[in-house]
Order: sequence, then C-alpha cells, then structure tokens
Amino acid sequence: MRFSFSDEQDMFRDTVRDLLSDRCSPAAVRASWDSDDGRVPGLWSALGEVGVMAVLAPETVGGLAMGEIDLVRPLEEAGYAGVPEPLAEHAGVAAPALAEGGATDLAQAAVAGDITCSIGLGAGGRYVLAAEIADLLVMERSGELYAVPSSAATLTPQPSVDQSRRLCEVGFEVADATVLVGADVGVASDRAVLFAAAQCLGVARKLLDATVDYVGTRHQFGKPVGSYQAVKHQLSDVRIAIDFAAPLVYRAAWSIGADSTTMFDRRRDVSMAKAVASDAVDRACRVALQCHGAIGYTIEYDLQLWLKRGWALSSAWGDAGFHRDRVADSLGI
Repeated sequence: MRFSFSDEQDMFRDTVRDLLSDRCSPAAVRASWDSDDGRVPGLWSALGEVGVMAVLAPETVGGLAMGEIDLVRPLEEAGYAGVPEPLAEHAGVAAPALAEGGATDLAQAAVAGDITCSIGLGAGGRYVLAAEIADLLVMERSGELYAVPSSAATLTPQPSVDQSRRLCEVGFEVADATVLVGADVGVASDRAVLFAAAQCLGVARKLLDATVDYVGTRHQFGKPVGSYQAVKHQLSDVRIAIDFAAPLVYRAAWSIGADSTTMFDRRRDVSMAKAVASDAVDRACRVALQCHGAIGYTIEYDLQLWLKRGWALSSAWGDAGFHRDRVADSLGI
C-alpha cells in the first residue's frame, strides 16, 4: 500500500495554494466580513476553473471522478487562506450528493460553479452556512436528502463568532424540494466532518506560522520573544498536535473513498480525525493568542480572523468530545 500522496495530488494542492495566495489575501478575507455577500470577488469562478468543484463528482456530470483523498489537502489550504466561500460544503458534500441522488442538471451546474450550494444536515446542527448566498441547499429531513432552491426556503439569519461564516436557520417544505434518491446521508455527513477537520489543520498551520513569525521579531528584555524556552515549548506542542492530526485526517479521507466495508470503520476514522484536528486547532488558537499578547485581541490585527475561524471550526460538525464518544462507541467502550 502506498502511504504518500502522488505527484499529481501534490501538484493539485500546490495549484490551489498558489491560487489562494494570489486571490484570497488576508485583506480580501477581512473585506468579506463587511461586504453584502461575504465573498471574495472572482474567487469562486477561479476555484471552479482549476477543478476544485469537480473533484468528487462523476464524469457523467462533468466531474473529475477523483476521491476524498484528492480534495482533502486543497480544503486544508482553504483553511490556511481563510476562504470565506462555502467551498467544503459545495465541492465536498453537495456536488457529489446531487450526482449520487440523480439530480443531473443541478450536479452539472454545481460542478461548473454556475451555482453555489450549501448543506444542512442533522450532524451539523440547526444552522446552515452561507444559506443567504447559496442558490441551492442540500438539506436532510427524516433520513433523506433534498435539493432545495434557496428561493423556496425560509432563511433566518443567526449571529456567528466568525463573520465570514454567516449562518441561517433554514425551513422548507418537502413539496418545494427534490428528493435525492440514492444519496447517502451518512456518507454526506462523514464528508462534511472530514472536510471540517481538513480546514482545522489549515487554520492551525496558519496560526502557527503567524505566531512563529511574530515571536521571531517581537523583542522583550533585548531578545526575541521566540528565544525563550517557554515560548518554544508552546509552539512545539502546537506543531506536534498538527503532525499527529494530519495522518488521521488523511486516513479518514482514504476510508470514505475506499470500496470496502470490512477493512475499516469509516465512521470511527472520521471521528478520530475530527477529534484530534479540533484539539490541534484549539491549541493553536490558545497558544497564538497567548504569544501575541494584547495585540491578538484587536480587530485591526489579522490574527483575529483565523482565531475566530479556528474556534468556529473546532466545534463545527461535532467538537472533540462528541467525536471521542463516537470512537468509543465504535470500539464498544
């Protein structure tokens, strides 16, 4: 078995990283907080052009017929860049669910990036991310998935700690929706959890990089703050947490895509990944804030963009405690 990523997967990750570095700067993320739609102009179409929307969709709807293992690191890069678009919800969950559920025309539009989709599943709680800007919502009700035009839904905005993750409570009538026969709620939920974990890794990496840069230039008592052993230990603990979480996230991506029911427990692997990734980003947030000191609290400083994203993602789709309970349940503990 090959335990490393292929050259093609590395190239795809690097392509997305370069695109986000160019088109999704901290200034662009900050501007999305105050814009009417909470988006970065031109970013959605650019992501569609490089194929991110098409990764998990089959070729019959214009997709690339790739797997979760191919998408997990581009979404890690989305976390690192602080992408405010509902990319994981659209590309990682909605697009494949529409294709698997037989909604061919809608799946084709999603793959092309002609529409924006978001998701509302029981595993994600009451609120739906980016519902106000979505053209289509993939919603769960009574164990089935439905494609709901946002124009046919009732949207009630809700407060969010991260203003680039705008939330709504969504109501809809089944008569106004299309049932996605054949789409698996369990698989959709596990994909949502997996890609939230991937974004947690990206946010944690961003916070670690930003903090290392800061303590290397900030001086106290005539020396860089980062030269003190206590600070080094804190940052080392964050790095260890990220390095422990990443293989579990990649394993969970493999488990969802693998065509087997006996070699692994998909649900267990996904929960292990989210539990450890949530812990990693939580630690990264706390250490970054402590090492930055008072400046880390200020709205003018970019650190707060990633702190709030990290806090939101650490509990999104189940926090560490919830997923540890799922792991224990799968092990009969």
